[in-house]
Amino acid sequence: MGKNLVLQTDFGVCDGAVSAMYGVAISVDPNLRIFDLTHEIPQFDIWEGSYRLYQTISYWPKGTVFCSVVDPGVGTERLSVVAETVEGQYIVTPDNGTLTHIKQDVGIRQVREIDEKVNRLPRSGESYTFHGRDVYAYTAARLASGVISFEEVGRELEVQDIIQLDYSEPYLEAGDIVHGNIDILDVRFGNLWTNIPRELFKEAEIEYGDSLEVTIANDTQQVYKNIMTFGRSFADSHLGEPLLYVNSLDKLGVAINQGSFANAYRIETGTNWKIIIRRAPKIVYT
Repeated sequence: MGKNLVLQTDFGVCDGAVSAMYGVAISVDPNLRIFDLTHEIPQFDIWEGSYRLYQTISYWPKGTVFCSVVDPGVGTERLSVVAETVEGQYIVTPDNGTLTHIKQDVGIRQVREIDEKVNRLPRSGESYTFHGRDVYAYTAARLASGVISFEEVGRELEVQDIIQLDYSEPYLEAGDIVHGNIDILDVRFGNLWTNIPRELFKEAEIEYGDSLEVTIANDTQQVYKNIMTFGRSFADSHLGEPLLYVNSLDKLGVAINQGSFANAYRIETGTNWKIIIRRAPKIVYT
């Protein structure tokens, strides 16, 4: 293992929960390098936890161990697992859908159930509400430091049996109408990140500078419809104009130049938030 441990939770940092996880990990191996992905996942939002792993994991070296705890089912019969990605990173997490985007967009080689008889913080056996500290941080630290091997985590599970959240694939209609979902927000700036890959735009023969009609709906209720330009960067639009662009994950994004698209139109994320993009007449702003 590379002795890199990356933590993600919905705990926030206003109390001692994250610090306790750090303490457990350092007690296992004081030479571990511990990093924060984020601790600002909205409470209980497994979908966002899944996406933030996907957003980040491929940029970390082989052997990095991620510990992701967004766990509204803590203390229930849901399994605790470690997944090995096809790129060689590891994710320690509850089996509750957190691995959805990794399975779909990165790939999972193996999954093992955490054997809590072996991989559980000593003297924590009567606690059932802080598995992030007692099971996940402890197991992740032992794996990252080489105290245990992946095989020593526990019994192997079938990859196809892990829990997945509803996940919709983008598609083309009639060769040039692009359908997708609003997967997540670029939170600080309010941009919409879709699940539409740039390759689908290429397949539809949509090019930079084209004018496109963008429709956004929550289930069947239309929330937004307008014409905007497909630009290489925000410099291809004027201040306050909407635009389509390719984001840092090579997916299509929707933005307002120096404004929050999500706030302006009260748009949220998930499989019920649909986006349809089709060609429109060329528009010129004056």
